[in-house]
Amino acid sequence: MPQQDRAYATREAILHAAAEEFDRLGYERTSLTAVLARAGMTKGAFYFHFRSKEAVADALIERQGELWAQVRESWRLRELDPLSALHGMFAESADRMAADVVLRAGVRLAADREVGYPGVPSAHVMWEKLIAAYVIEAAGRGDLREGVDPEAVARTLCSAALGSRLISSATTACADFPSRIREVLGHVLPCVASSGWKLSGSQTASEPA
Repeated sequence: MPQQDRAYATREAILHAAAEEFDRLGYERTSLTAVLARAGMTKGAFYFHFRSKEAVADALIERQGELWAQVRESWRLRELDPLSALHGMFAESADRMAADVVLRAGVRLAADREVGYPGVPSAHVMWEKLIAAYVIEAAGRGDLREGVDPEAVARTLCSAALGSRLISSATTACADFPSRIREVLGHVLPCVASSGWKLSGSQTASEPA
């Protein structure tokens, strides 16, 4: 294996091991010793790639931010109606969270860093604004019931998604997060959408044929 490939594999192994520990215990209770033991790495190998435990956490947070940007762009390019795109984006995000411990850890770390810092822009606020934009666009198309407040819909969906993630993480390591999110979508969207709206397009992570 070329040296560059070995270095990449080592870095990924460290990230994955750290993600498993962070996902299980959180940042504060995760020790570097536990990460090294799970990865089967020496301190020398670790410090070649990362200067500290915090640097690993930074890398995981950065990765989850990049992934969410890719998911949003993927659904934008499908040119579906806004509510269908919103449904698909939520469902795919939950599927990815359930399947990918590196992503789950990045999300947990990002959320934990926001606690105790009122006034600091948070991912949750960003998601509320993003969802509200979809719902506002749906209203402009006539896909929303009269009198529905798009920002209230966004707050409801974000709060339900956050609560679902926390409960799912605590009870099933996020295994049932996809079904919980689909339950939320199945109850909320029909209540706010106009009678003529129908879910359209492929609702899977892969592009429709």
